[in-house]
Amino acid sequence: MILDTDGMKPIYIQIAEWLESEILHGNFQADDKVYSQYQLADLYNINPATAAKGLTKLAEEGILYDKRGLGKFVSTHAKQIIIDKRKNQTLKNLVEDLVTEAGRLELSEEDIIKLVRDAWKGEQG
Repeated sequence: MILDTDGMKPIYIQIAEWLESEILHGNFQADDKVYSQYQLADLYNINPATAAKGLTKLAEEGILYDKRGLGKFVSTHAKQIIIDKRKNQTLKNLVEDLVTEAGRLELSEEDIIKLVRDAWKGEQG
């Protein structure tokens, strides 16, 4: 992953989202140890406090848990928490934006559904 240091999204959020994606892709399983704040800081050439903030965010959401003195680990239900979060936040916002723009363009519900189906078919190959 390449961090967008000039963008609007804070670096700690980018770190958290990257770790979420790694969990979704199966690169980290339940009870696996994740990178420490210092490993993340070295990997991305960022301040360890910034990396720690990303890890803390995931712990607060129940995606990671602490083992005192050992670091942070992936929680048992991490994957489902991430799926639910992204479905309820990211996808909901995208759909709301789609519907708003479709209204501006005076598209029908059927037009929107066709666009989504065509995109889905293209994604599925």
